[in-house]
Amino acid sequence: MSQAPGYAEFHRRSIEDRDGFWREQAQLIDWHRPFDQVCDYSQPPFARWFAGGQTNLCHNAVDRHLKDRADQNALIFVSTETDTEKAYSFRELHAEVNRMAAILQGLGVKKGDRVLIYMPMIAEACFAMLACVRIGAIHSVVFGGFASHSLASRIDDAKPVAIVSADAGMRGGKVVPYKHLLDDAINLAVHKPAKVLMVNRGLADLAPVPGRDVDYAAERARFLDAQVPCEWVDSTHPSYILYTSGTTGKPKGVQRDTAGYAVALAASMKHIYMGEPGETYFSTSDIGWVVGHSYIIYGPLINGMATIMYEGLPIRPDAGIWWSLVEKYKVSVMFSAPTAARVLKKQDPAYLSKYDLSSLKALFLAGEPLDEPTATWIAGAINKPIIDNYWQTETGWPIMAICNVVEKAPTKFGSPGKAVYGYDVRLIDESTGEEITEPNKKGVIAVNGPLPPGCLQTIWGDDKRYVSTYWSSIHNKVMYSTFDWGIKDADGYFFILGRTDDVINVAGHRLGTREIEESISSHPNVAEVAVVGVADQLKGQVAVAFAVLKDPALAGTEAEALKLEGAIMKVVDDQLGAVARPARVRFVSVLPKTRSGKLLRRAIQAVCEGRDPGDLTTMEDPAALQQVKELVAR
Repeated sequence: MSQAPGYAEFHRRSIEDRDGFWREQAQLIDWHRPFDQVCDYSQPPFARWFAGGQTNLCHNAVDRHLKDRADQNALIFVSTETDTEKAYSFRELHAEVNRMAAILQGLGVKKGDRVLIYMPMIAEACFAMLACVRIGAIHSVVFGGFASHSLASRIDDAKPVAIVSADAGMRGGKVVPYKHLLDDAINLAVHKPAKVLMVNRGLADLAPVPGRDVDYAAERARFLDAQVPCEWVDSTHPSYILYTSGTTGKPKGVQRDTAGYAVALAASMKHIYMGEPGETYFSTSDIGWVVGHSYIIYGPLINGMATIMYEGLPIRPDAGIWWSLVEKYKVSVMFSAPTAARVLKKQDPAYLSKYDLSSLKALFLAGEPLDEPTATWIAGAINKPIIDNYWQTETGWPIMAICNVVEKAPTKFGSPGKAVYGYDVRLIDESTGEEITEPNKKGVIAVNGPLPPGCLQTIWGDDKRYVSTYWSSIHNKVMYSTFDWGIKDADGYFFILGRTDDVINVAGHRLGTREIEESISSHPNVAEVAVVGVADQLKGQVAVAFAVLKDPALAGTEAEALKLEGAIMKVVDDQLGAVARPARVRFVSVLPKTRSGKLLRRAIQAVCEGRDPGDLTTMEDPAALQQVKELVAR
C-alpha cells in the first residue's frame, strides 16, 4: 500500500513550507502578543520558535476555557490507593491554581525562578505545575520517591527557590514516605532552597523544619480568594526542566520553551490524538515522566478536555479499574504503555469486556517498543484501534505516529507509524553518514534540523552538552540523533530496532537487542524478555536473555528449564540465524524495570559482567535484580 497523498502532502508542506505550516498551527492557542518570526534558526542547532511573541501556558490550559466551559470537568483525580475521587471543573481548577500561585509568590517565587516539585500523583501536583507557569516560574518535576542522592543532584542542577512536596505517596497499598528522603536530599545538596511547601495527606510523619517548611493547607486557607494574573512571557521563555531517566553523573535536564510547546501539544491533540474539547483524556503515566507533562497536564487541558490523573496500579482493586474509569467518565482517548498491556494480559480477560467502552476512540501506546503479540492481543481484547507512537523525553511529543485525523491510515503492528509532520526524519548509515533511501535497510534514526516546536531548546545550563550529545554524532551533518536503530518500509512506516548503544557485537556481527527480543517473544510461553550483551573473551560479546514465562510450571525442574531454553534458542536460530542465538536464556518471575516501565538493560548487563549496576532509584521492584544476580552466580 503506497502512502496516500493526503498525509504525504501535509507532511511535505510542514517541511518545505515550515513557516507557513506552523503559522497556521499557532492559531490553535491564544497569544498576548503576536510573534514576529515563526522560526529563528540563525544559530543552528538552536531553534527559537515564534520569536517576538508572548503567551502563557496556564492561560492556554485553564483561563481561556472559562468563557465557554467553566463548569465542565477539567481535572479528575482518582486514587485507588486512598479511595479518593474528585473532579474539578475548569472554574474550580482556575481557583486552585490561583491559590497555589499566590502561595508560591508568598514564598518569594518570581518569574524565571525554579520550583522543584517532588510529589505523588495528586491534584496538588497539577495545581503546582500550572501555578508555576502562571507566574513565569520554571518547574522541575522529580518523580516522587526518588532516592535522596538523585534528588540532591537535581536540586543542585536546577537551584530551586522553593520545593513543593508531600508527606508520602502510595503504591500497591503501601505508603512511600517522601519527607525523610527530601530532608536528606536537601542536606546533601550544596544549594539550599529557602522554602519547602508540604502537602500533608496524613499518610506519614511530617517533622517540619522551622523557618523552612510551610503547611499547604494553612497557606491555601490564607489565599482562598486569591486572583493572580498570568505573567505573559516570551515565546522562548523556559516552561520547565525535566531530567531524563537513566543518566549517569551530572543530571541531563531537558529544557522546554513556552509557545512552541503549547502549539505542538495543541496540534498533536488535533492531528494525532483525535481529542475534541469537552471529551475526556486518560493517560496512565506519571508527571515524573514526559508523557505526564504533555498528555496528563498540558495537552488535554490546552485542548479543552477533561484529564484523568490516576494514582494507583492497573490491577488494583482489580484489573478492571482503568476500564471502569473509561465507562464512568466517557473517556474518548486513552494513552498507556506496552508494559501495562502485558500486565493486563496476565489477568482475567473478563475484565476487558465488563465495561462499556463505546466512548473510546483509540488506545495509544508508547514509551517502549510495542511488540506485535501484545498489540494483537489488546486490539482483540478491547476491540478498539491500538495506535503505537514513538517519541522521547527530549522531543516532548511524537516523532512517529499515525495522523488519522489528517487522513485515515492503517496501522502496522510492530511499527509506530510514519514520520510526524514537522519532523524531517532520515535514516543514516552509521559508518558513512549518508542517508539510506532503500526500503528495509537498517540505519540510525535522525532528524534534520531544526527540530519542530515543542522539542527541547537545550540542556539546562549546558548548551555545549546539548550540541555534543545530540547534534555531533552524525558525520559532518547538523542532525539530531535519536540514538535508535530503525528501518523504513516501502510505505513509509518505521520500525524501531533498539538503541544504537544497545548493539551487541558478536564475533564482528552487529545485532540489535530488540531484534533478538522480538524473536524470543514469538515463543508461545514467553510473556516478556530482556536481552543484553555480555562481555565474552572469545566473541567480544554474547547475547544473554532473561525471560518471564506465561506458565512458569513448564520450566519447573532443571531438566524442563533446559529443554525450554533449547526450544527458545531454536526459535532464534530459525528466525535470525545461529549468530543471533543467545548464549543463555534465564527464567525470572519479573524483569528489572523503572517505575515508568522501561527495562533496566544496562543494570542487567552490569550484573552479568560483575560491575556496579549504578543508580537504581527508579526501580519498580528491587527484588527483580536480585533474581538476576542469583541466576548469574550459579
